[in-house]
Amino acid sequence: MEVLSLISTKGGAGKTTVAANLGGLLADAGLRVLLLDLDSQPTLSSYYALRQAREAGSYELITQGLTTPELVISSTVIQHLDLIVSNDRAGHISTLLLHAADGRLRLRNLLSAFEDEYDVLIIDTQGARSVVVEMVILATDCALCPVPPEMLAARELRRGTLSMFEELGPYRYLGVALPSMKLLLNQVNANRRDTRLIMQSLQASFQADPHVSVCTTTIPDRVAYTNAASQGLPVHRVEPMPPSGSRSPCAATVMRALAVELFPQWTDQLLGLDARYSGPLSAAGHVLVRRG
Repeated sequence: MEVLSLISTKGGAGKTTVAANLGGLLADAGLRVLLLDLDSQPTLSSYYALRQAREAGSYELITQGLTTPELVISSTVIQHLDLIVSNDRAGHISTLLLHAADGRLRLRNLLSAFEDEYDVLIIDTQGARSVVVEMVILATDCALCPVPPEMLAARELRRGTLSMFEELGPYRYLGVALPSMKLLLNQVNANRRDTRLIMQSLQASFQADPHVSVCTTTIPDRVAYTNAASQGLPVHRVEPMPPSGSRSPCAATVMRALAVELFPQWTDQLLGLDARYSGPLSAAGHVLVRRG
């Protein structure tokens, strides 16, 4: 089971949107996907309608070690897509982890219960530094960090998210390897000059860093993502083809390119996604943009 977490200490970076749409696309490609909402503001928990809701959720999972699927895992209306809802509005999980013997390793020790049932686990986290976010980092294979192309967001990335990763470094001595970090430029308006400069600066800053890379795929600032959330659907279903007159790739093409970049082992399944939900994509997973 591959574990992908959405991490950013800055709120409003688009973590939930990316988590929901990646999960929906992977599920439509036939992969078994589990979403875990660990944000105390449970937006991901309400993104998709539930076909079968469970009373228990992330609180029982983390505080009681409850992993029984029939008790803790809700099923969504999207086939192959399940969810552990966030039900810790008061933030009790953080308090418990601060005083628990296994603390930040709690989630890492629980994940084996889901390995045989799912291909991918996608974890959404709150937009602030906390012991819960640190716990997620230590349990993940890849940390995806959405970054809006704004100077304040770029500064917060270094001051908050990257600093948090560095301070978790001593866990290597316990045999816990930190995950790779991928930066995802999100809500991009490529027509703005300052946006292009920030994108170039980020890419140059991490070019030689073996632990941090910038995704080739960028997520444009498009109304399709808002419309998809309003309808409770993954965006590749809402915008499977470019709007009339658009010269940029559609949301389906962009999200599939991101999925191929993050999960190259499933390229064939992603490229074989039903044509209703697919835009043009090369065999290498790169978006094919029409020129003219």
